[in-house]
Parts: sequence; C-alpha cells; structure tokens
Amino acid sequence: MKRGEIVALLRHALAPGTGDPDGFRLGDCSTQRNLSPAGQDQARAIGARLRALGLERAEVFSSQWCRCLETARLLGLGEVEELPALNSFFADPGQRSVQTRQLDTWLAAQTSAKPKVLVTHQVNITALTGIVPASGELVIVRRASDASPRLVATARLA
Repeated sequence: MKRGEIVALLRHALAPGTGDPDGFRLGDCSTQRNLSPAGQDQARAIGARLRALGLERAEVFSSQWCRCLETARLLGLGEVEELPALNSFFADPGQRSVQTRQLDTWLAAQTSAKPKVLVTHQVNITALTGIVPASGELVIVRRASDASPRLVATARLA
C-alpha cells in the first residue's frame, strides 16, 4: 500500500439506519444519516490502527456524503478530497454500472505512488468487488491499468 499499488476501500464508520431520510441534501449534514458517537470512535480507531501498521499519511478520497467525509477526516491520515465517483447510488440503483465504471476508470488512471484510502458506501464497494463490507471494514484491492481492480484482502481494524 505504501507504494500505491494497492488501494484501501473503506466503508464509512457506524451510522445507524439504512439509506438517507427523505429530502436529504448533499452539503447539509442535518438532512443525512450521520456517524454515531461509536462510529466516530471507530473511525479514529481505524486511523490509529493504520498508523500503528506504518501508514502515517495517505491520499484520502471520500464520497460527498457527510458520514463518509467525517470518517475520512477522523482517520487522521491526510487531507480529504471529495470524489463524486464514490457517492452512493443506493437510492438510484440505475446508476450502479455508470458510477462503477467511473470509479474503475479513475482507479486505473492513478499514477501516484502514494498510498490511497477511499471512503465510500457498501453499495459502491459491493459493485466494484462483490464484497459486502461491514461498517468500517476495509477492502483492499490491487490497481490495474488494464482491468478492474483485483481483491487482495478485507480487514476489520476497529
């Protein structure tokens, strides 16, 4: 991971419920399902565990949903950049193939040798890898410029 050859996909930390309330809006956390205090602790613990394993800094990308952005920031691994390809399509499953292709293309185009952590949603990770991660679970994939990412491992660090 330190050489940028593999990428950690992280499902956001604990956020009670499913989906988002009717009328939710990006950019307005008061309208969304957010991290619980346990989820905030979980995100901090995941970041601490990654640092203990030697990952001090990473390029951190996140869905624009508040629960993902908060998870990404609480990891404490670096600045967080919003990446719309990581946004949830739970409420609009018709976007699954388009959005998964966008993420696949984005991953294949990455040339930086820096470690990457992508904070997203269960539906996105499942569409890309076939894995159904728990909240706060990492799915590690190997980047490939000529094919979809290949699963390396899954990990629960907190």
